Amino acid sequence: MNEVTFTFRVDQELKGRFARAAKAQDRTGAQLLRDFMRDMVQREEQVESHEDWFHRQVELGRASAAAGHVMAGDDVEAHFAARRAVTQRISDGKR
Repeated sequence: MNEVTFTFRVDQELKGRFARAAKAQDRTGAQLLRDFMRDMVQREEQVESHEDWFHRQVELGRASAAAGHVMAGDDVEAHFAARRAVTQRISDGKR
C-alpha cells in the first residue's frame, strides 16, 4: 500500500473530543478517519453507479417510447386494477 500523509487543521477542542471518542472505541483517530474516508468514497461510488443505472433506464424508456411501445394511462390503470383485484382475492383466500 502506497501511503501518504494527510494533514489538516482542526479546532483543538474537537481534536481532543475526537481522540477521547476514538479511545473509548479502542481505536485511534487515524483509524477512524481512514474508515470514514473509505466509507465516504464507497458511498460516492454507489451514488455514481446508481446514477449511471438510472440514466440507462431513462434512455431505454425513451427508446421504447420512440419505437411506439406505449400504453394510454387509462389502460395502465385498468390493467393494474385487475391485477390488484386478483391479488386481493388470493389474499382473502377466495382465488
